[in-house]
Amino acid sequence: MEREHGRADAASDVEDVLDDLYTTPPSDFVARRKELAAAAKADGRAEDAQRIQAARRPTLAAWAANLLLRSQPEESLRFLELGRALREAYRTLDADGIKALSEQRRSIVSALSRQAAQLAGAAGHRLSDSAQQDIASTLRAVLADQDAAEEWATGRLENALTPPSTFPYGTAPAAEPPRKAPKRTAAPSSRTQAKDDLADRRRRKRQEELAQARKAAEEAERHLRAQRTEQADADAVLRRARHRHDQAREQEEAADQQLQRAREELERADREQRKAEDRRQTAADALARAEQAAREAAYEVERLAAADG
Repeated sequence: MEREHGRADAASDVEDVLDDLYTTPPSDFVARRKELAAAAKADGRAEDAQRIQAARRPTLAAWAANLLLRSQPEESLRFLELGRALREAYRTLDADGIKALSEQRRSIVSALSRQAAQLAGAAGHRLSDSAQQDIASTLRAVLADQDAAEEWATGRLENALTPPSTFPYGTAPAAEPPRKAPKRTAAPSSRTQAKDDLADRRRRKRQEELAQARKAAEEAERHLRAQRTEQADADAVLRRARHRHDQAREQEEAADQQLQRAREELERADREQRKAEDRRQTAADALARAEQAAREAAYEVERLAAADG
């Protein structure tokens, strides 16, 4: 039991390591992969080290899509749920229903693409127009295709995804050819009544699915608006913090320059003080010698005067 538990922990560890690896910017991916593989190998986890070493570096767009998924888990989950609702609705909705949802779909994809680009920029990697288009393509694929959605949900994309060509974005499914109306009879047959009931059930089902899909899209848009507001507030706070940081840095540099000037002035004052002290000592020594000579001369004068007298 302990051995099985240990294997489960190790598997969980390597999954966490791979999740971390695929949110590493592509420019640092190879070095980080080497570091993580070496750590696993040093721990005696040779299989994990091989899995880590086998991980392929993602493109810049794929990395940004992975970053979006990991950085915005709740929003990404709503996006995946919206995709499921749209795919189900597309199979059953009429032309008007598809048209109503297509504009919301484009708006959400555009907003999330910008958000991924902002996350990449905050991580120090500005995305080109081509990379941003690849992100939008990936998000459209996630909405349209279940396999693409599952692949993105792993958070380990290596390349941008391409929407399936069979998904007609922005268009409604082809209308069915009109059917010849059945001849009316005085009393409809049970077969005709059954067909009418089935058509009513299908129509109600389509309406319910349309309502659910619209609700999911509206909820996703509301959440995106809230996230945009939060992002704008965070950007404003960051700008103010950077401004204060720049001001503090300028003050620090000015203080450093003033301190350097004060130190240089102190060193000059120290040198001048030492010179003055040396000069004073030299003068004091000369004065002492002059006083001694004067005393000796005066004594000699007194001695000679006394001898003469």
